[in-house]
Amino acid sequence: MREYLLTLLITAAVTYLLTGPVRKFAIVAGAMPEIRARDVHREPTPRLGGIAMFFGLCAGLLVADHLQNLNEVFAKSNEPRALLSGAALIWLIGVLDDKFEIDALIKLGGQMIAAGVMVVQGLTILWLPVPGVGLVAVTQWQGTLLTVALVVITINAVNFVDGLDGLAAGMVCIATAAFFMYAYRIWYGYGIEAAAPATLFAAILMGMCLGFLPHNMHPARIFMGDSGSMLIGLVLAGSAISVTGQIDPDRLNLFSGSERSTVHQMVPAYIPLLLPLSIIAIPAADLVLAIVRRTWRGQSPFAADRGHLHHRLLEIGHSHSRAVLIMYFWSALIGFGVLAYSVNSASMWIVLGVVFLSAIGLVMLLLPRFTPHAPRWAQHFVPPRYRRYPEPPEDAGEAGTEPGEAPSAALTDAGTPATAVAAVPGVNGATAIGARTRSAKGRKVRI
Repeated sequence: MREYLLTLLITAAVTYLLTGPVRKFAIVAGAMPEIRARDVHREPTPRLGGIAMFFGLCAGLLVADHLQNLNEVFAKSNEPRALLSGAALIWLIGVLDDKFEIDALIKLGGQMIAAGVMVVQGLTILWLPVPGVGLVAVTQWQGTLLTVALVVITINAVNFVDGLDGLAAGMVCIATAAFFMYAYRIWYGYGIEAAAPATLFAAILMGMCLGFLPHNMHPARIFMGDSGSMLIGLVLAGSAISVTGQIDPDRLNLFSGSERSTVHQMVPAYIPLLLPLSIIAIPAADLVLAIVRRTWRGQSPFAADRGHLHHRLLEIGHSHSRAVLIMYFWSALIGFGVLAYSVNSASMWIVLGVVFLSAIGLVMLLLPRFTPHAPRWAQHFVPPRYRRYPEPPEDAGEAGTEPGEAPSAALTDAGTPATAVAAVPGVNGATAIGARTRSAKGRKVRI
């Protein structure tokens, strides 16, 4: 565990330290596209954050290759080299897209080629654990198609969810933490060495995300761009592919006791099919909804719009930060819920806990529908957005104004013009929207 932690910390440190210089390079290189209609941010922000993340990946693999225990992963498996080859190719495509806006079909072809590079070097699905049947070997073509499909779906799912500051990196980091705990348990608890590469990939991916997040949290100073979102999507898919089908139920000593207990104990062997899907559950749902929505309107599935899940959270009335935290919550609930179920599938408390937390998540989603106000005796102890202000009489003029003089805007206790707050439709108390000195005059505010 100490060597995995050291690899994670070095990956995070390299990513964090390189992000600042990469930001300056992106500004000089002109990788600061104009604000589009679907964008949430209001000021041009540099991209190319994936450059720092890629070098963090390289640093993590280099350090792991020189550690005593992790060196065996490189000696006994070609999967780290396969992952690095595919990551380098997809990263290069992403850098070109961040600078020159590559066509969507070209990017899709590049994603397939990157997945094919990993398959050729051995990072592929060999067999699948099927409930009630056991391990089912797949042919070479079947394994190739499954691997390419999983890589492409994961890359685009992560790319689609990258719409708010810190959203994609945080969600991938949380989901990867659950996957790391699962893979480490399989490798260390059951002694299955085939899970060691997936554990290493998960540790490095967490380091990449943690190192980039301080620069990407709202308000973001730099975006990861497609060079970063496609990169972490590919590494996430590579981790899942590495462990899928590599668990031998005979080595887990599962076939003992009654038939019912054997079924419950077989859950860890089937989790590789479920956990990778749970990791990308929210991004994949967003991807499917986007494809259905765009094709229903007669548009291309690759046409950008403002109908993603994070955009809908903003339209409901959530602030930028709270929308990101809600997405974090659901990602953690699904990932760690599946992880807990794999540890003890017979426990009813796990199911009840997931149901209870899901109810809390639903309440959080509906919070902007309510406008709570503090009682009068607590007016001075709560934030200004929860206070009640007396409404001025309709026929009363502005105090201190002369006849024919335009009344000045009334100020709330927080110093915000009341008319300015009321003029923005759909803004609730939790949405922080204020005047920007650098914004263009007359620019329409998009929530």
